[in-house]
Parts: sequence; structure tokens; C-alpha cells
Amino acid sequence: MAQRPQFAGWLSDTNDVTATFLAAGQIPGLINLGGGLPEPSTYPAAELSALAGRAIEEHPHATLNYPPIDGLPALRDLLAKRFTTDTLHLTRDNVIITSGGMQALDLVGKVLVDAGQTITCQSPAYLGAIDAWKPRLPSYRPIKLEDDNLDLTAAFTGAQFAYTVPNFSNPSGRLVSLEQRKAIVDAAHATGTWLVEDDPYGSLYLDGEPLPRLLDLSAAQKPGPYDGPIIYMGTFSKEVAPGLRIGWIIAAPELIAALKTAKQGSDMCSSGLSQQVVIGAFEQGLPEKILPNVLATYRARRDALLEAMDEHLAPFYEWERPVGGMFVWARARDPMLDTNALLKEGLSHGVCISPSSVFDPEGTDRGGVRINFTLNTEDKLREGARRLAIATASLISKHRQAA
Repeated sequence: MAQRPQFAGWLSDTNDVTATFLAAGQIPGLINLGGGLPEPSTYPAAELSALAGRAIEEHPHATLNYPPIDGLPALRDLLAKRFTTDTLHLTRDNVIITSGGMQALDLVGKVLVDAGQTITCQSPAYLGAIDAWKPRLPSYRPIKLEDDNLDLTAAFTGAQFAYTVPNFSNPSGRLVSLEQRKAIVDAAHATGTWLVEDDPYGSLYLDGEPLPRLLDLSAAQKPGPYDGPIIYMGTFSKEVAPGLRIGWIIAAPELIAALKTAKQGSDMCSSGLSQQVVIGAFEQGLPEKILPNVLATYRARRDALLEAMDEHLAPFYEWERPVGGMFVWARARDPMLDTNALLKEGLSHGVCISPSSVFDPEGTDRGGVRINFTLNTEDKLREGARRLAIATASLISKHRQAA
């Protein structure tokens, strides 16, 4: 038989961490602290079911036919109105609907990056973004926003775009300060570089008041119909439920038009039924209705995890208390602790974590752990922290014996 062509080269540029993590779900009794999933009991199933039935009955064409590539006009209008402020003026031309936040990331990569071009990227960075852009074969310019000596203008210059998650970054849980937000936006305007504001967790403020979006700060610099450098990404997944797979991008009309072309060759269109359900959910104020329960649930779980970490993990790690989002980012005190190895050691003790290497655009950081607090009950979080402490001590002991 003749030899078949090889697979695309980018597929070989990976590691076994993600596969190990995904396979871990089959282990009986495992406590998964490594995922990034919402709590399913918060999903308003009855309300969404009623909305879906009504959507098909009242809008059979919009829900069951191919909708427009860039999304149902009613949803685009609704989102434009939802995000419009005194200084930020949006129309449907500023909005495109995507099949979840992941497609939003994929489309931006397709539109803005050719092989070898540079992406300036907040580090550590969302694994999904790194995976989405991997086929583009980019060169990364990682930036640490907590670095007092960071020159944002230099970091942005020459990049195809810059990527940041200002609200409770995945994986670090970090909230970017107002002063830093202004500096980031200033650098984007000064250099002309596109700036992706990925905001899946913007509604999950567990403490304090929400800070302005980069999109709003950008609009304040140039009033009128928005045509600035911010590419704002939102999603229904963390506000209400991920299964509907509806996200959106808000940006300058010229970029929205380019994204529409890319989407045409990707999935043609996002689900009309899901879009119509989202319209109904927004019109009924469903995100606002369920938010207090979501925040109360996540706040209690965060506090339980942090208490357990203080009890069990303080000798091994240091961390900051997140004021929102879904994650605690812990850094190993021992520079020799390899968290890739900890992933496998943890599985043998019935706990799964996400190691820092998969969140590093350069893949070299092995000293951190992302711990999720939204999916598990408070008792499971306490037991997970205890198991992680045992796994960490075991790995350190093995390393010392080998030395």
C-alpha cells in the first residue's frame, strides 16, 4: 500500500499532559481539582427548557434553518444594546456570534496570524487559547503584568495582537488593576496593536465591585461608533450554561467583517436554536436571576478550599486569595518540584490537578498548579487538598531519595 501523507506538523508539538488529564475522569473516586467547569446545579434547566420549546414554536425558521453566518440580527442587536454605555456606542456591525468562546479564539487566530508571526500574551495563559492558535505556528512574546518594569509599548509593538484575561485570569485567577487596565489600553492605542480582552469570568466577582472593561476604557478615548483596537470576547457558558455553545465578539466593524469570512469556512453558522434561547434568557433577565446563587455557591467553595489549603498545603505552596473567578494559582516553594510529575503522582492518590506547563506559551514552567474550586462540594475540596498534600510530600520524598 502506498504511504499516506503525514499529518500536519503542528500536531507533533504537544505533550501528554492534556491527554493524561482528560483520561483521569475515568478513575473511580477521583477528586478532580484540575478542570475549569461550572457547578451543574446552578444551570436553570427548567427555564431553558421552556425557552427552547417556545423558541421552536414561535420562531421555527430562525431556530431550525441555517441562521446568518454572523448570528441572528436580534441577538446581535441585543448584545450591542447590552454593552452600550454613555461612551461606548455599538451596533450589530460591532458584534458576531460564535460557537462558544473557543471558536472566538480560533477565528481571531485565523484572521490575524500567519505562520511565525508574534502574539503578545499575558502569561500564564489560558490553555484553550494556546491550543486554538497552535496550528497558526505563532511566536509568543509572554508578558507578566505584575512585573513593575514591564514596558507595554515595547511588548505590543510588532505583535499581530495582544491577549489578556483581565478578570480572574485562567489559570492565575488574577484581577488586573484599574491602573494596569488603563496602561494596557493606552499601549494598544499608541501602537495600533489589536488587543484581545477575553472575559468569560467577568460576572464572577466574589468580592468587591466590578472594574471597567478594557472595551469601555478604550471607547472613552474616542467617543462615537466603536472602531478601536479592543477585541472583546464574551460567553454564555459561565453566565448561565456552557452546553448551548454561544459566545460573541465585539470589535471594530472591519474586524467583524473579517471574522465573518473566517467563520463561513469554519462552521458556517452557530446554532439558531441556541441563539434564540439566549435571546429569551437575556430578555427574561435569567443571568441576573441566577447570579446571586452562583456567587454564593462559588464563594463558599473558594473559602472552603483556601481554608483547607492553609491547613494542608502551606508547607509546599504559596498563593494569593482570588477575589473572583474559578481558580487558585499555587506556586511550589521547592524549585525542584515538577508539577508535570505531580499530575501523575496525584492521580495515584486520587486527586487531579492542572500543572503550569500547559499554561505557559513556551511550555517550560513546571512550578505551578491550577486548582479549581467551582465544580466540587466543600467536603470534596477539603479532601482534595488533603490528598494533594500527601501526593506532594510523596513526590518530594521520591526526588530526595533519587538524589
